[in-house]
Amino acid sequence: MIMSMTVIAQRELRNQVSAVLRRAEKGEHFMVTVDGRPVAELRPLSAAHQPAAPDRLSAVFKETPVDLGWAAELREQRNADASAADDPWTG
Repeated sequence: MIMSMTVIAQRELRNQVSAVLRRAEKGEHFMVTVDGRPVAELRPLSAAHQPAAPDRLSAVFKETPVDLGWAAELREQRNADASAADDPWTG
């Protein structure tokens, strides 16, 4: 659900940035103006950009089996990278 857009002057945004961001986080949309001219919109991020809830992350880990082969490949690659890296403290 998109709330109506609130017009807010740049000066008001500057003076009340914390309160405005809290309102945006709750879903409010803002049109920022400079000298009465609309110059930007401030809105909440879409759900796709928000982190997953911890309980959902736990469920994903439970639903997704660990690929032991990939883990072994990753470990081998890390070891190879570490052995190939130049030690800046020697030489």
